[in-house]
This record gives sequence, C-alpha cells and structure tokens, in this order.
Amino acid sequence: MSDGGTAAGPDGMPRCPWGLSTEDYIAYHDTEWGRPVHGDDALFERLCLEAFQSGLSWITILRRREGFRRAFDEFKIASVAEFTEADRERLLADEGIIRNRAKIDATLANARELAGWAPGELDTLIWSYAPDPAKRPAPTTVADVPAVTDESTALAKELKKKGLRFIGPTTAYALMQACGLVDDHLAGCFAREARP
Repeated sequence: MSDGGTAAGPDGMPRCPWGLSTEDYIAYHDTEWGRPVHGDDALFERLCLEAFQSGLSWITILRRREGFRRAFDEFKIASVAEFTEADRERLLADEGIIRNRAKIDATLANARELAGWAPGELDTLIWSYAPDPAKRPAPTTVADVPAVTDESTALAKELKKKGLRFIGPTTAYALMQACGLVDDHLAGCFAREARP
C-alpha cells in the first residue's frame, strides 16, 4: 500500500511493510518482533543487539545474530561479566560481529554491572516501563509509529542511573518494540492479531 499501511506478503498475509523487504525480516517480523520477551539473559541479549544496531540497519544485526551469540556466550550475563582483556581483543577481531570498540566495551561493562543485580531485577525493571496497551491505539501507518516515547525516555534514564551504558531513548524504544512491551504492528497486520 502506498499509504504506509499493511502490505500483502508473499503468502498473501497482511504485514507491516518493513517486514517484507527480505526473508530474514519476514521471519523476524512474523515470529519475534513485538512478542513478549522475559528473562534477564534474554533481555540482556536484546539490549546489547539494539545498542550494536545504533547507527546501522537492523538487518545487519539480524544477519550476524548467531555470530553475536557465539562471541558473547549466548549473552549469559554471568559469563560475559567474566570476560577478560583477551576476550575483549578476541571480540575486536571477530568478523562475525560488529567490531565497534565502544559498543563492545559497553556490552562488557553492562554485563559486569548486571551481574551484581538480583535475579529477575533487569526483567522487572524493563517491564515496569511497559505502557498500558489500552491507552495505545494500533498504529494504522508507519508514520504513526514513534521513535521515542515518554516511557522509553524514562527507561533509558533509569538504566543509565543504574550504571548501564550505550542506551538512549531511541534504543530503549527499539528494545520495547522488539521485546513486546509495546505492540507497534500496524492495525490489520496478521502478527498483531497473532500476538499472545
């Protein structure tokens, strides 16, 4: 559709238009994006990947996700918190990930910070910023989807206050979208109707 609303996919199902550009996006859109994610390690992974995505396209990260998982030991907070300087050098040389020094350093620092949190604390904190879905009408076009919200700004501020790095309001909102704190599938998108 030219109005920025849903568009039919190869199977005829209506989808958000961004989810149709590649097979990788179709699979991600249909089965992951906007679905609730819980668990400290799972949320740490998403937080890290959204930070690595900053300034890049999401498809770049999506296509390297398995490389990221291998490089960062499946994003197990306790394990990444123990990474040494040798691990850091290994990461900086790993062609399977984005070799950005600042983003790698932030990931390692964040893991060390989170390792001191109580189990479930990251999950509880992030989900405490989920807005009331009843107050969020389904967007009808891509222009209706914000890049930043009051909740994402507050979440980023709280995460920074607690010592986490490389997370701003836009990254926090992308995290909220990816992890199902908000449902930004367009009205009429089959994935919105299929969301648990």
